[in-house]
Amino acid sequence: MCGIAGLIMKNGRAPPLAALEAMQRALAHRGPESAGSYVKGSVGFVQTRLAIIDVAGGDHPLYGPGGSALVGNGEIYNFVELRAELAGRVNYRTNSDFEPTLGMLEADGLEALGRLRGMYALALHRPWKDDVLLARDPFGIKPLYRLETDSLFAFASEPQAFFAAGLAKPALDPLRRDEFLELQYANTADTVFAGVRRLLPGEGVRVVGGAVVETRRVDALPPAGGAAPGTVDETVAAFDRVFENAVLVHQRSDVPYGMFLSGGVDSAAVLAMMARLNERPVLAFTCGFAGTGAADERAQAAAVAKACGAEHVSIEFGAGDFWRLLPEIAGAFDDPTADYAILPTYKLGAEAKKRVKVVLSGEGGDELFAGYGRYRYLMRPWWRFGRAPRIKGMFDRLGILRDQGRDWAAAAEAVAAAERGNGRTKLQSAQAADVRGWLPHDLLLKLDRALMAHAVEGRTPFLDPDVARFAFPLPDGLKVAEDRGKWILRRWLAKHCPAADAMGRKHGFTVPVGEWIAEEGARIGPLVAKQACIREVARPEAVEQLFKDGARKHPRPAFTLLFYALWHRRHIEGVRAEGDAFGALAA
Repeated sequence: MCGIAGLIMKNGRAPPLAALEAMQRALAHRGPESAGSYVKGSVGFVQTRLAIIDVAGGDHPLYGPGGSALVGNGEIYNFVELRAELAGRVNYRTNSDFEPTLGMLEADGLEALGRLRGMYALALHRPWKDDVLLARDPFGIKPLYRLETDSLFAFASEPQAFFAAGLAKPALDPLRRDEFLELQYANTADTVFAGVRRLLPGEGVRVVGGAVVETRRVDALPPAGGAAPGTVDETVAAFDRVFENAVLVHQRSDVPYGMFLSGGVDSAAVLAMMARLNERPVLAFTCGFAGTGAADERAQAAAVAKACGAEHVSIEFGAGDFWRLLPEIAGAFDDPTADYAILPTYKLGAEAKKRVKVVLSGEGGDELFAGYGRYRYLMRPWWRFGRAPRIKGMFDRLGILRDQGRDWAAAAEAVAAAERGNGRTKLQSAQAADVRGWLPHDLLLKLDRALMAHAVEGRTPFLDPDVARFAFPLPDGLKVAEDRGKWILRRWLAKHCPAADAMGRKHGFTVPVGEWIAEEGARIGPLVAKQACIREVARPEAVEQLFKDGARKHPRPAFTLLFYALWHRRHIEGVRAEGDAFGALAA
């Protein structure tokens, strides 16, 4: 797990060392254990490393026999199999999981990406071809950003590296800002920063002379169609084999690992399988919210942990944490998401760092096995209130924002439209749209930034290509049945961990931000409303009213405006205020 960055100069000159060093410093939190650099001709790479595999010998850049150089972020889980497959053709110098990838990319270029099983963002310089290959894993688990100017092409694990190096000044893209405010994330290759773009999930590009000359895309999802492996019991047994292997390879590590456990189905399934595969008790971390109206999952999580023989670590996130940590969290999310699940995830990352370097989580289970309630509504007939999902803005009909147009929705609607057809059912189309947009740009971004702020690696065994190939083509009736999503996953969990109450009705996961904001609404509301960035997009008097009287009823809009105000102070205005949210906005 690392931070990577680089420059490709368009004028043929050597990249400026000061800029590379500044990018490296900006990414130090992603890999505090070592740093590496590479400069050849007009190309320069830097990396900061969190050592997970081949701790002693796996520093990047890695070098190929032809003089190529690779920097990578993430893990290639099938490196053991690739290493054996390439034996005799590649003279390995390290035990790094990225070294087989280096050899494959040297020989086959972007075509090699389809053979990788893992989460990754990488860059490879092939001097004899005078090109640079950049790539990101199919689900977009690991981030990679690009910036192009008249003189250079730059890439980095986080946009803030570009600004730290003086390659550009942080400026908002108004359309993407509006998209963020309404959806809580930006849904395209374009970010909220003008000129800064993401490599999309599964995208690989070939850059020559600072210009992209080739683009390829590896799809995270298999084609629709196919049939269940047999009866329900046979399908459950087939999933068991796939899931066991996925969790097994996601545990490949030379350092201690644990997992995040909620009260839900996905994380319980991960723990149940980890318990099967590990002789020692699995270390499981749970966060709860005592003394609020939010459902506290810690008791259910503790019961699952006990049944699986796990060592359970329970922490609490309260109002004090909320106000104290929010400026710090906003600072960690240079590419913003206003999903308030970032709050407990951030504190869990800080707790996990004390014991482990790697945590497994249940992200992706909802998207692949159809767990969201909107999927169930989609499948109901009209007379049971079935409806197609509509892309809604969280400020719809609230009268708070100045511009109530829907230009911001075009990108999300285009993503949804692009995933329809190709033999997919309505359910599969909705799943695919979430995998293309919501998952990488919100949920996985949350996991990356919240954990990498503490130099902890997050792994997602549900987002394994073998799991995707099994789950996505399943008939709709094996995903949603008896008005429950994740049917096959629930059947598996009921068999292997009855304590998880897999068939029970679960409360949706929420964080009581509405309660916390309402308690301080009269104090925080005027501070938010006076910010120039808020006055630009919203009616100040309506903002104050929202915080004074409406935060409990409309927690997401209130939290989004609060988060945006703090985020703007840090990432656009460049104010590094000390103290809590009140102090940061008053400074």
